[in-house]
Amino acid sequence: MTCKNSKLGRVAKASVLTLQTLILVAVAIVGKAFSAELPGVLLPQPQVQTLDYGLKATALDGRGWYVIAGHNADFSIANGCNIINTGFYVGSGKVWVINTGTSRLYGQQQLALINQVSGNKPIAQVIALNLHPDYFLGNQAFPEQALTATRDTIAGIQRESKAYEDNLFKLCGDWMKATETVVPKQVFKLEDFKGFDTGKPHGLPLQALKLKGHTQSDLVLFDEKSGVLWAGGLVFYNRIVTTPHALIKPWIESLQILRALNPKVIVPSHGPVSTGLVAIDQTMDYLRWLDAHLSKAANNGLTINEVMQAGAPERFRGFAAYPAEFNRNVTHLYPSYEKAALLGQ
Repeated sequence: MTCKNSKLGRVAKASVLTLQTLILVAVAIVGKAFSAELPGVLLPQPQVQTLDYGLKATALDGRGWYVIAGHNADFSIANGCNIINTGFYVGSGKVWVINTGTSRLYGQQQLALINQVSGNKPIAQVIALNLHPDYFLGNQAFPEQALTATRDTIAGIQRESKAYEDNLFKLCGDWMKATETVVPKQVFKLEDFKGFDTGKPHGLPLQALKLKGHTQSDLVLFDEKSGVLWAGGLVFYNRIVTTPHALIKPWIESLQILRALNPKVIVPSHGPVSTGLVAIDQTMDYLRWLDAHLSKAANNGLTINEVMQAGAPERFRGFAAYPAEFNRNVTHLYPSYEKAALLGQ
């Protein structure tokens, strides 16, 4: 990435910038010529009339990791409400699956694609990285004994699943036919997890981290050897974050932990697969701005409608799901900032 010294100098004189902010300014100057998107990732080609998600698998590292990319958009019938990146790892004798999408149909078509790639190897484990519906509503397609999630995520699924189903049936129509929640019964225990037992010596060593911020339990998997990070809902790229269960400050702290891992490839749950740290930095930049903006607005006595009408800075307005998701951010989060302002916190 390059930038003329004169332009960078003028920006630097305007304010004291952190290194992360400096990178973002340089990206803004360079414009669309810069992208951290991983090239060659296949995108889905949905067919609404036949309820075919058109799922495609893309190899990430040549060692067994595959991503099944979703649309970088908001839920809609046109995209099948498929806005999540799911994935899988093909070992020598078994397959491990990460997230199962928004519906029974998605799970069935995901499993068919996995079987095509793996040669019908059995499913060892199906991991839901958090409690949101597109992480687990495809569970019906998979063996129940393979389903796993953290204890907090399982409790969240049990608590929220009926509301999720009702909402998605309204938003997604026939794509949701016969979808019912299957709650994982196997608790994912970090203390026992060393990686995937592939049958080969040492298997596939992985680092599992239970973080929080996007939800109360954000599970992350990191393959240090290949540099592939399955970041779940903690990282968004070129998309406004979702915040129904968000805690902004712990979320930023979790992103700092992910940054220290120095991943080569980041698979966010929403937005394009990317290289390097740009997606982490972009998510952190948005969250820091959102936190400061909502705090200032509350202290100034702005109403929730005034905050939504003011919108976000230009650098975020090109993100997928803007302004609808931004407005939901404000709806979810602003009342707590108003309360803090009233209490003088």
